[in-house]
Amino acid sequence: MKFPGSVLVSLVLFVAETAAALCLSGAYRAAGDRMWQWLTLLFALLPCALVQLSLVFIHRDVSRDRPLVLLLHLLQLGPLVRCVEVFYIYFRAGRVEEPYVSITKKRQMPKDGYSEEIEKEVGQAEGKLCTHRSAFSRASVIQAFLGSAPQLTLQLYICVLQQEITAARSIFMVLSLLSIVYGALRCNILAIKIKYDDYDVSVKPAAYLCIFMWRSFEIATRVTVLVLFSSVLQIWTLPVVLVNFFGFFFYPWILFWQSKSPFPENIEKALSRVGTTIVLCLLTFLYAGINMFCWSAVQVKLNDPDLINKSQNWYRLTVYYMLRFIENAFLLLMWYIYKTDIYLYVCAPLLVLQLLIGYCMAVLFMLVFYQFCHPCKKLFSSSISEGLLSCFKFLCFICKPPKSTILTDKAEVRSPENTDEARSSSKTIDSQKGNPHQSVSSNA
Repeated sequence: MKFPGSVLVSLVLFVAETAAALCLSGAYRAAGDRMWQWLTLLFALLPCALVQLSLVFIHRDVSRDRPLVLLLHLLQLGPLVRCVEVFYIYFRAGRVEEPYVSITKKRQMPKDGYSEEIEKEVGQAEGKLCTHRSAFSRASVIQAFLGSAPQLTLQLYICVLQQEITAARSIFMVLSLLSIVYGALRCNILAIKIKYDDYDVSVKPAAYLCIFMWRSFEIATRVTVLVLFSSVLQIWTLPVVLVNFFGFFFYPWILFWQSKSPFPENIEKALSRVGTTIVLCLLTFLYAGINMFCWSAVQVKLNDPDLINKSQNWYRLTVYYMLRFIENAFLLLMWYIYKTDIYLYVCAPLLVLQLLIGYCMAVLFMLVFYQFCHPCKKLFSSSISEGLLSCFKFLCFICKPPKSTILTDKAEVRSPENTDEARSSSKTIDSQKGNPHQSVSSNA
């Protein structure tokens, strides 16, 4: 049975970040910065409440009549209790023989074009651990993009305005960045497990390293760009954030309305239509929060029974990173034009170049992951290199002018050349005709 290390990492990051947020908010209160104190508390406690709700919803504690567990979740102690339960199940699993086991069928990764199906016995303890791992993975994603990402942006913005980085704030920002990167990593692993549920998937350490580097560069550069832009053009910060957020929030709903599919009713039997709508809105809210800072590996598809798009769409991935790179470059240009005296001792061109190169490094690690380290790359209908090549060909085809205009331009260019060639050829003929007369006269 696999050691539940992901559960332990999620709990450590959750507790450490919450404790650091409370300490930092106390420091802001002592310094008299009430606004920074309340914003820090908001971005710390709101995701905590959402994490508790997600754990209760996944484990169906309301229908199972567990009042003590619900009380502990109300006291914000739910993840701690769940972690204790996980390790109790893990250490007790080998000592007691389980009376009931279930048999699951998984297909192995194809070798030489052949995929073998294997059967595996799964006991109740292992099934419970799998449920706990899945619940903590989803909780880590919620904590990362609805709490840690806004928190990191806020604290870096305060550092820029105050031109000071304290020890407490720097530790808190490092914890927030680690939480966001870990949440993005769990999002990638969740997407792989959901899309290839029929296969026995094992993720290698090289894949984890590529995802970690990819997400670290992507999120760090994105947060820095947003903070730099908001520090000089505060009035335009809210429109930029709202356009990004609501664009990704309504995008799954627009695709759902275009498909004219019936309203999904199979999410949870106990939920009414209003409850199902609230759950779907929360899902798209989380989807928008993820795409604000990085590419969401889990693509929401509301007309699918699993609510997840299981196809690998290279075109959407390419368009996202191209548009995001253009947006980051534009925001950096605006910062460079309107930068204030607080950046007097900052080499602005070098900083812009470093941020753009950092984002390109994120794209490079992403390409390496999908091309070489993805655990299911053998199942791709086309590789990412082929997908990017077809995308670039399509863009070149769009940007290429029509052939009729090219032919007319070439005809206009060639017409004077042809007349010059005709004149020169006529002169050579005349000269050749005149040469015999000159030879005869010389002989005479």
